[in-house]
Amino acid sequence: MTPPPYHATTLPNGVGVIVKPMPQAQSVSVGIWVRAGGRYEPPPLNGISHFLEHLLFKGTRRRSCEELKQQIEGVGGSLNGFTAEEFTCYMAKVPRRHVRRAIGVLTDMICHPTLSATDVDREREVIIEEIRMYEDAPGQYIHDLFNQLLWPDHPLGFLLSGTIETVRRITRADLARYWRRMYQPRHLLVCCAGQVDPASVTRQVRQASARLRPLPSSRFTSAPRPRRGLQVRVWNKPTEQTHLCLGTYAIPRTHPDRFALELLHVLLGGNMSSRLFREVREKRGLVYEIGTHIKRLYDTGAFLIYAGCDPGKVTETTRVIITELSRLRRHRVSRSEIRRAKDYYAGQLLMGLEDTMDHMLWIGEQAVTVGRVAKPEALLAHLAKVTERDIQRVARQLFTTAKLHLAVMGPFGESDASRLSKICRIE
Repeated sequence: MTPPPYHATTLPNGVGVIVKPMPQAQSVSVGIWVRAGGRYEPPPLNGISHFLEHLLFKGTRRRSCEELKQQIEGVGGSLNGFTAEEFTCYMAKVPRRHVRRAIGVLTDMICHPTLSATDVDREREVIIEEIRMYEDAPGQYIHDLFNQLLWPDHPLGFLLSGTIETVRRITRADLARYWRRMYQPRHLLVCCAGQVDPASVTRQVRQASARLRPLPSSRFTSAPRPRRGLQVRVWNKPTEQTHLCLGTYAIPRTHPDRFALELLHVLLGGNMSSRLFREVREKRGLVYEIGTHIKRLYDTGAFLIYAGCDPGKVTETTRVIITELSRLRRHRVSRSEIRRAKDYYAGQLLMGLEDTMDHMLWIGEQAVTVGRVAKPEALLAHLAKVTERDIQRVARQLFTTAKLHLAVMGPFGESDASRLSKICRIE
């Protein structure tokens, strides 16, 4: 009999465990996913999820900060974490014989952090420097400004790192309360991929989390209704290169059109064969970097195009992008082009799932956000059914002048925003 692809268990206290045996792998990747992120934060505590993520690496009641790192890195492994809008993830990748060590370190971080006042004060300054670093990296910061343009005055539009002002206001008591409320069993999911025994992993997680007691689950603020009307905003910064994000609201994570959207992404800006790469970079030499991105969220989403160009070329770059969006609305893609996009998506997915870390991340994000994990073959079967008509229909829904948002950072003023607004007209 073929073994099941994923072994999923919910422990009596509510902690979820999902294991993907990969007998051929020499590594094991472990992740602990927490349903705590930017969407769960009240505005005065903006950035607290990210702040807490930093602090969990500072030490536990059993292990110092150095011991946490050395126990993983000392056997050739890696230890890391990240914060997103709907979850926080702590992850380790180790040689397969050290899987118990990786689970032990991560569960210790989650269940027994010290959250000392000294660490809080020291890490506060580290995070403030991180915020300043992002502000000085316009290619990254423009994405945050684009989110603000899409979702003003809403947690989805706030910075995941918080602002210098909010980070300075967050106290140790705030962090401890947030940890107790959010890092509780019903919000926790442990994922493991590699050459492991599912029963052994589940048993170790059960023992490590046995003292955790479930609380009522927390909910985040629903996404606001999409704004109607073209939105163009320019942030003046004396940069050598102009950075722009052009996009619109998209669809929730589980929407039936998500497969057509994935292919639209590949066709338009997902690789070096894409239309935007070919038209904007290869044919005209307007940019070095251009590509599309999908933001996938529980009840909303976004589709955006990022480009970096010389300030004198921003008008022509925007014009060519708009032309390509209009072309997708007017004309169906060819069968050969959609076949290449499907093959590219399938190849990237299957090759990525050969790596234990990529497979763990793929499992965890699905399970922590929508409560299930799709089999790769089922997903590819849905993808195969997408037609040229489906892609054109989704393009027509997304790419309308009234839904467009354009964020630009560079040496510009308000008059430039007015000029760019006239270009952003999709036919």
